[in-house]
Amino acid sequence: MTKEETIHQQLCAYIRAQYPNVIFTSEPSGLRLPIGQATKLKKLRSGSKLPDLWILERRANYGGLFIELKAEPIHKKNGEYKTPHVKEQAEVIERLKEKGYAATFAVGFDEARMEVDMYLLQDKPDLRGVPNARKL
Repeated sequence: MTKEETIHQQLCAYIRAQYPNVIFTSEPSGLRLPIGQATKLKKLRSGSKLPDLWILERRANYGGLFIELKAEPIHKKNGEYKTPHVKEQAEVIERLKEKGYAATFAVGFDEARMEVDMYLLQDKPDLRGVPNARKL
């Protein structure tokens, strides 16, 4: 199991334990699947580079939280993204933000847990359309 897989499993266990009523799911693209299943799965999504964890709960003015989990920092010393893959993930995160979601990278379990806590402990939305929001 990779470090990212370990972080992912730890975070899912944490959410189940601390927030048992929260609905969440994980993006399965990192799973090793037989080619037939991988091909079917690819046909069922809009594209690639989707974040690892999806929390399907409204908070403040956000429609949900998406987290791309990493075991290592995502930037080089000069501030550029380490790989083209990470850059593409960052572009998807920005698109999600434009659509009204909270979306971010989290490096390591502690940072991921902090992002989840900050998001889930925000005030719930005013369903009459007036959110009492605080920025992440």
